[in-house]
Amino acid sequence: HVQLVESGGDSVQAGGSLRLSCQASEFTFGTWCMGWFRQAPGKQREGIASIGNDGSTVYTDSAKGRFTVSKDNAKRTLYLEMNSLIPEDTAMYYCATGHLNIHLWLGYVPPDYAFNNWGQGTQVTVS
Repeated sequence: HVQLVESGGDSVQAGGSLRLSCQASEFTFGTWCMGWFRQAPGKQREGIASIGNDGSTVYTDSAKGRFTVSKDNAKRTLYLEMNSLIPEDTAMYYCATGHLNIHLWLGYVPPDYAFNNWGQGTQVTVS
């Protein structure tokens, strides 16, 4: 059973930065695709960034240039570095993992139904 635990969410002022982390339980971490999603109140869950097992990364347009997804296979940890935060970034942020090929999505963040393991989320509030 794969377990994912997010951390790093906080309340920050616009223009600030945060780094989210997602610690994964022991599984073949490096061979799975991982992603970051977010959901604001009253809105659908949105894919933000994803990183493939080969280290390839993709971002949604709102994240490009501001967010960076990375992972440390040895620590089984996924990261999301977020800079130049704006109030519209306020949401619950989730990490997810799945056995999917990121390249099949042709440069787009894979949809949430492609991932089958999810964390509980960490709240980011930007004011």
